[in-house]
Amino acid sequence: MTAETAVLLPTLVVLTSVLVWGVLTAAAQLRCIDAAQVGARTAARGGRDAVARAQAAAPRGATVEVAEIGDTVQVLVEAQCLGPGRLASALSMTVSARAEAVREDRIGREPG
Repeated sequence: MTAETAVLLPTLVVLTSVLVWGVLTAAAQLRCIDAAQVGARTAARGGRDAVARAQAAAPRGATVEVAEIGDTVQVLVEAQCLGPGRLASALSMTVSARAEAVREDRIGREPG
């Protein structure tokens, strides 16, 4: 093994780990978006299981909050994405998504 290979190989391993972590973080973000949309649609239809449905679509360990504000329902989904290996605490990120929907039982009614 040459000196160049000895230097290049660990660099490629670290680069690959960071790239894989980036893809996993992007996937967690997409799952948060989907979960927030599912929760907002369910809550807007009057479903009592909005949090459970959003939790099922969210990444593992995510928190789901549902709030009714006037004629709308807002759902916030947050998840922690840990970095690879021993860098988990240094490279951890929080991904989140918010979705809002008009409550269906309020559509067509006058405000107030």
